Parts: sequence; structure tokens; C-alpha cells
Amino acid sequence: MFQTNWTTITDFLFLGFSLYPKVEIIIFVLCLVMYLVTLLGNITLISITILDSHLHTPMYFFLSNLSFLDIWYTSSALTPMLANFVIGKNIISFSGCAAQMYFSLAMGSTECVLLSLMAYDRYVAICNPLRYPVIMNRKVCLQIAVGSWVTGCLTALAETTSVLQLSLCGNSIINHFTCEILAVLKLVCVDTSVAELMMLIISILLLPMPMLLICVSYAFILSNILRISSVHGRSKAFSTCAAHLTVVVLFYGTALSMYLKPSAVDSQEIDKFMALVYAGLTPMLNPIIYSLRNKEVKGAVKKLLFTNPFSTALISIFK
Repeated sequence: MFQTNWTTITDFLFLGFSLYPKVEIIIFVLCLVMYLVTLLGNITLISITILDSHLHTPMYFFLSNLSFLDIWYTSSALTPMLANFVIGKNIISFSGCAAQMYFSLAMGSTECVLLSLMAYDRYVAICNPLRYPVIMNRKVCLQIAVGSWVTGCLTALAETTSVLQLSLCGNSIINHFTCEILAVLKLVCVDTSVAELMMLIISILLLPMPMLLICVSYAFILSNILRISSVHGRSKAFSTCAAHLTVVVLFYGTALSMYLKPSAVDSQEIDKFMALVYAGLTPMLNPIIYSLRNKEVKGAVKKLLFTNPFSTALISIFK
């Protein structure tokens, strides 16, 4: 077959959900709603963690990093699709495709590392509460955040570079709604074993291994909670971990189904819908999950609304 380098490709065409023309508008509306709610929820969470001094703790510092990741990840994955739907052209430039692939991988990889280290933070908070301020000091928190970002960005660079150097078969039609790395690999007509091996190694490093750290952390946490004699104390300890565990299940569940599924299971249509959950639903639910039963976050939101001069003026107007 005819081979060509990436540099000779100027544009890619997304098939998206064109096989389902009757539900395309529904998917567009759902994605738009998810994107707007994601922006609103995560920007609100970042704002209150900055403005409320009571939330200047390691847990909320990591939460604000998580919210920032979710904004970037959702924007890189969904914004081009929404824009293409409006203009009626499912195309993306070569540079845009490379950038989208890189940012999606970088944000997703960083979140894998960050979620596992947030489990360690919860372990220290519950199992070593007296030493918590010393162990999780400002310097350590910054190192954890920077380490997560550097790891995510470097692994994404390695994966993206390994794909960009391969030759295509003259086909620029991507059977997806985004430049997802597995969908792009299907356009390659040379041996992809090296790139696939690199992706497998990175996927193992960023999925099962962080999950193992999370499981070990929560095993110690559960053991410690069961030793608490007070029912109220056990309930409070469980509630501080419930939000993080819910996010972990949502994020790692969809990620594992996409990147570590058996090779015999190959359904591009299922992959698209799983990618929608991974890119749209999970980032939207994260701030909701963390604030739903969190009295500190609810209190900070109320304080921000009722002490903000603009909000106070609006309330007085509509009274």
C-alpha cells in the first residue's frame, strides 16, 4: 500500500458518530452540557480552594490540581468535536491532531499518578493524623504535584513521538471523534509493535501500578478505621475517602476498558462511547462528587456567594 509520512498530511477527517445520524444532535447536546458543567464545576472548585483560607490544605491543593487537569483534558478532547459539529466539517489539521493527542495523553497520565498519590495523602491523614502536617508539608505537596505533571507530560511525549514517526497508508480518515492514539494507530501501515510495546509498558506503569498503591493505601486505611471505637468517628473517616474512591473507580474503570482490554475485543464504536465517558462524564462528575457530601466545600461556596459584593448586589436587587 501507498506509504506517506505524517508531514505530508495536512488534514484529518473524523468519522465521529456519522454512523448514527439520528443521534448525532443528541450526542452534541449532551457533550455541550457536560463540557459547560465541567467548566463551571471545576472552575468553582479551584476558585473556592484559592479564596477560602480554610481550604488551604493538602487535600484541596490536590483537588484543585485535579480540577485543572479535568478542564484541560475535556477541552482538548471535546472542544474540537463541538466546533466541528457547529461548522459542519469534521476535520482537524495535522498539528492540531498531534497537539490534541499529546494533551489528552498528558492530562490523562498525570491524573493517573495524581489520584494514586491522593490516596497516599488520605492514608497519612487517617493513619498518622498527628504527623500529617509534618509529612504532608507544602514542599512535599508541591513535589507530588510537580512529579505527577512531569511524569504525565514525559510519558505522553514518548507515546506521541512513537506514533508520529510511523508512516501512514495514505489514509487520513480517523474512525473516532478525537485524535485518540489507538484510533490513529489504525492508519499506520508499517510495523507498530515498538509503539504498541511502549504504550503497553506505559499503560502498566500508569494504570495497574497506581491502582496497586491505591489498594494498599486503602487496605491500611480500612484497617485503621475498623479500630476506631466511635461510630461517628468511623463514619467521618469513611466519608473523607468515599469521594476519592468513587472518582478512582470511574476514572480507572473507563481507562482500563480502553487501554488494557484484550486484543480480541475490538469495537471502535464501543471505544468512542467509552471515550465520551472518559473525556466528558468523569471530569464533569469529579467536582460534584467531591462537593456533594463535603460540608467544607458547601460552606466555602455559600461564603463565596454571600460575601462577594457582586453576588450581594444581585441578591438585594431581586429581594
